[in-house]
Amino acid sequence: MTKRTDHTVNTMGVSTMLLYEDLARARMREAEQAASNQRLVRRLTAAKRWNRLSNWAAKRATRFESTL
Repeated sequence: MTKRTDHTVNTMGVSTMLLYEDLARARMREAEQAASNQRLVRRLTAAKRWNRLSNWAAKRATRFESTL
């Protein structure tokens, strides 16, 4: 029967910590990617909204210009 030394126990503990750190980093990367995608969607939605408003304003300006 062999007895584990403190060095072996510490190494296993470090390996476990590295696994948790890797998982935490992966979750952080996924969260950052999701946030980036949400920012892109918001920017595209805002661009569409401003485009519609611009088209509406241009039509309104043309309509009122013709009455002058």
